[in-house]
Amino acid sequence: MVKSEIEAGYGFNKQKKKNRLLRYLQRDWQLYVLMVLPMLFILVFKFLPYSGLSIAFKDYKVAKGYAGSSWVGFSIFHKVFGKRDFGQALTNTLLLNILDLVFGFPMPIILALILNEIKNRYFKSIMQTLLYLPHFLSWVIIGGIGYSMFSVSSGVVNVLIKNAGHSPVPFLQENTWWLISYVLIGVWQSMGWGTIIYLAAITGVNSELYEAARVDGAGRLKQCIHVTLPCIRSTIVTLLIMNLGKLMGGSFERVFALANAKATQYTTTIPVLVYRWGIESGKFSEATALGLFQSVIGLALVVAADLIAKRLGEDGLI
Repeated sequence: MVKSEIEAGYGFNKQKKKNRLLRYLQRDWQLYVLMVLPMLFILVFKFLPYSGLSIAFKDYKVAKGYAGSSWVGFSIFHKVFGKRDFGQALTNTLLLNILDLVFGFPMPIILALILNEIKNRYFKSIMQTLLYLPHFLSWVIIGGIGYSMFSVSSGVVNVLIKNAGHSPVPFLQENTWWLISYVLIGVWQSMGWGTIIYLAAITGVNSELYEAARVDGAGRLKQCIHVTLPCIRSTIVTLLIMNLGKLMGGSFERVFALANAKATQYTTTIPVLVYRWGIESGKFSEATALGLFQSVIGLALVVAADLIAKRLGEDGLI
């Protein structure tokens, strides 16, 4: 008797969930249709390529294919780690991404706080549009703009410097200056788009907290420090965790667009090395092994940062 009642209850709950799902599909079918293309994109370009990871453990030959190539285990990884280019690429990738994190991560927060203090709605909208615009430009265009602005002989900035009676600065033609220019151009390109999330978080702050702070005599600066920042701390921590996962990543397009023959010390990164080995040299096993190593380390960094954030009392990401 008890068993039959349990089975009946289970069947009732299952039917209830099915009816609820059908009701949601009927009510929001337009939204589900909009999800079809993004889901197909994720399946085709994110999940289906997982089958190709086996190349990292095989002596892959194009003529033999996946099935015909011999299995070599972790020997490809030993070969990759023993190459001189790997050490240079690893060092440069960490250096560029740490500099991006140090200088690029705080800028959207600062910019969002500044934009939040602008009371003129039209001026604020114009500034937001101008700040968002660089995000929609490809790195090829940004690279062209960079060389037009900072070229030693004909760049706009160096022409102004020479007209002022000073020597031109090799912004993109000398290693140290190239590193500085790379970081600053990256900050300029990304800081406007990054403010969107922080501005959305700021709009959720209770206005009564600002009123209480004003009653206590807090000015705008103290309101930002003691009210706004603590209220959006969870958002900051979440985005910081996501950015820490990119320390082993980096943008191939960004480095490739700004690279040149005169400044080569910092232009060999892991994404660039994957491109050279895989596309230019046809070393598909080594390129896949390097990409897999990069992804595993990135995942480990995300998990570690999430655990640290939870131990510090934050909600974390996972």
